[in-house]
Amino acid sequence: MNEWAPKRFWTSSDVEETETGFSVVLDGRPVRTPAKAMLEVPSRAIAEKIAAEFAAQGDRIDPRTMPFTKTANAAIDKVALQLLEVADMLAEYGDSDLLCYRADAPDALIERQNLVWNPLLDWAERELNVKLEPRVGVMHAPQDPMAISELRGRVRAMNAFELAAFHDLVAISGSLIIGFAAKSGAHPIEELWAASRVDEDWQQEQWGEDEEASEMAKHKEAAFLHAFDFMRLLNGQSDA
Repeated sequence: MNEWAPKRFWTSSDVEETETGFSVVLDGRPVRTPAKAMLEVPSRAIAEKIAAEFAAQGDRIDPRTMPFTKTANAAIDKVALQLLEVADMLAEYGDSDLLCYRADAPDALIERQNLVWNPLLDWAERELNVKLEPRVGVMHAPQDPMAISELRGRVRAMNAFELAAFHDLVAISGSLIIGFAAKSGAHPIEELWAASRVDEDWQQEQWGEDEEASEMAKHKEAAFLHAFDFMRLLNGQSDA
């Protein structure tokens, strides 16, 4: 952390219920976002996570250790101001979903992709009422517009806080379907992360580990798991 990090100025951090949600207060004063809006969230569990992040700070504030605060700020300051645009951007992932682009060789990779990805596409057809078709190769081939329209409607139904978490679930995995599976709690989150890494894991098995790529993957995984935790607490599930 650089020497210009802001200093801690509070002693206590607590959660207060408001008429429309829950806010975090530092020494009795409400926390505000970087854009000066009230930092208010719809879930007490998330507010408690944010309060704990503030409480855990040392003499200087390290934003890297405050993921719940960061996601809540993004929801309030950014996503809420362009809700429809963010939803439609995420829905477009369905037209080029990671799960639909398959290798043409070798047979072992094809088999692994089928084994891991086909059940997720089957789940989407069963639970989301959308059928996305696999393609061979990397050239874009559009999906059924009706399927994308259905997915778009489901994404548009999310609020700003859900979309802030959903954004990372989808953008990090490269799959709208994996994002929906994570949101639903239909699959263990570790399995969904592994599903998003089939191609990368295959390459590592063939060519060995790249330290820089592995380090980047760890950061992505941490962000993916955080997004899942944020979504889970939004949906009222208890903390593990």
